[in-house]
Amino acid sequence: MSQLAIDPNSAVYTTDEYGRPFIILREQGRKTRAHGLEAIKSHILAAKTVANIVRTSLGPRGLDKILISPDGEITVTNDGATILGQMEVEHQIAKLLVQLSKSQDDEIGDGTTGVVVLAGALLEQSEALLDRGIHPIRIADGFDRACAVAVKHLDQICETIQFSSDDTENLLKTAKTSLGSKIVSKEHTQFAQIAVDAVLQVADLERRDVPFDLIKVDGKVGGSLAETKLIRGVLLDKDMSHPQMPRSVKDARLVILTCPFEPPRPKTKHKLDITSVEEFNKLREYEKEKFADMIKRVKDTGANLVICQWGFDDEANHLLMQNELPAVRWVGGPEIELIAIATQGRIVPRFEDLTKEKLGKAGIVREISFGTTRDKMLVIEDCANTRAVTIFVRGSNKMIVDEGKRALHDAICAVRNLVVDNRVVYGGGSAEISSSIAVSNAADEIPSIEQYAMRAFASALDAIPLALAENSGLSPIETLTEVRSRQVTEKNSKLGIDCNGRGENDMKKQFVYDPLISKRQQYLLATQLVRAVLKIDDVITSGQSEE
Repeated sequence: MSQLAIDPNSAVYTTDEYGRPFIILREQGRKTRAHGLEAIKSHILAAKTVANIVRTSLGPRGLDKILISPDGEITVTNDGATILGQMEVEHQIAKLLVQLSKSQDDEIGDGTTGVVVLAGALLEQSEALLDRGIHPIRIADGFDRACAVAVKHLDQICETIQFSSDDTENLLKTAKTSLGSKIVSKEHTQFAQIAVDAVLQVADLERRDVPFDLIKVDGKVGGSLAETKLIRGVLLDKDMSHPQMPRSVKDARLVILTCPFEPPRPKTKHKLDITSVEEFNKLREYEKEKFADMIKRVKDTGANLVICQWGFDDEANHLLMQNELPAVRWVGGPEIELIAIATQGRIVPRFEDLTKEKLGKAGIVREISFGTTRDKMLVIEDCANTRAVTIFVRGSNKMIVDEGKRALHDAICAVRNLVVDNRVVYGGGSAEISSSIAVSNAADEIPSIEQYAMRAFASALDAIPLALAENSGLSPIETLTEVRSRQVTEKNSKLGIDCNGRGENDMKKQFVYDPLISKRQQYLLATQLVRAVLKIDDVITSGQSEE
């Protein structure tokens, strides 16, 4: 019988619940940590895994993902930032990719899937270069050089589009391109028009500024996507505080209160003991006087509608109704601010501060109800500040409404980007193919080893049109080869992948527009992330000693 020699320093001797001895080898309980090149390759593998998840969601024919939260709530989307934001990722490098899509979403609002697919393709290409013995820093330098060439080439092939508040055709085309891959594509003409109208309503075209805080996107389940509409004013998910108050108020003069509509209470450290009927009646009279004084102060300003951040009890509600003063209670802080901006009123923290000058003004405030459930909402229209708008999304279920909101956010961002910088490149992978050709040509003139990294960058750019072709049911390599060949021979940088099967590869004729700043940001962010990943050769968890 052979015996196994065990080092007592690397083993723990213990017994089970029956007293039988067994051995735990220490090496089994500790994972061996990768260093150097092995670590970089494991990081690349993690990043590629995340990129492959969203790769199938790219383009107008991209597939959706169903995301289930820990409490069982379902989200169906193909928005890259939403998919990655709701994924549970443990690996550190995977988390960097999640942050990459979030930074693209925060800065540009669109192109969140494309930037992750590009970063994954760059890392995949860098793995092949590492296997050939090229140092990670040389690869990163080559990628930086190639990115500079690609961004410069984008500036050369971009076109400036003209638009005005009367001529919005080009803005509409851009919004339609953004919405083409979304779940709302059935109504994408209507949604694109809403996005363009909302941006132009709030935009300052001279300063090229679009204040997003003036655009509110709200939604309610019920109805179809076709019932989504733009409200030139503010929508509140509230109704009048008393059922007998008027359903609409014309020529509204609003008091916006952030103090409760009730008498002052004793502080928490004090209490009020009432021991007789006289004392109770005295307190009741005091409260009644206070209510009457509050209502008088409001009426004296000439107001005919009260918007209150806090609630008020039944007695105050009854007195308001008796004094023909409609009121809305429990209005949230963000809504209070939006109402103040829209109506050009001042938020009043105390009744003593009420003056006529602080009132907000609106043409009409009316209650609207929906379906057989009679859900009610308040619409404040014809406000003093005509720039504030609300987009009201309808849908058959919460999933559709939420995806409609996300799609509108992307479309609004795409239109906003054109207002800020009205230069565009063409979509369908045409910009990537053209940039790839430019980077390949530039690599031929580089004498150093970085030319390999530049060619790898060019190959990574091809990943976008390859994914578009694959997701559209086309033969990826054949389609890309044909379009790339035509771009070289015809010297036409607008030729891309015909995702919709219209028989036309010229993206200008298909009206597939991409804002230049969005495409440029994708290249720069993806290259920065890949450079950071290539420079990491070890992961050290703080608080854990290495034995």
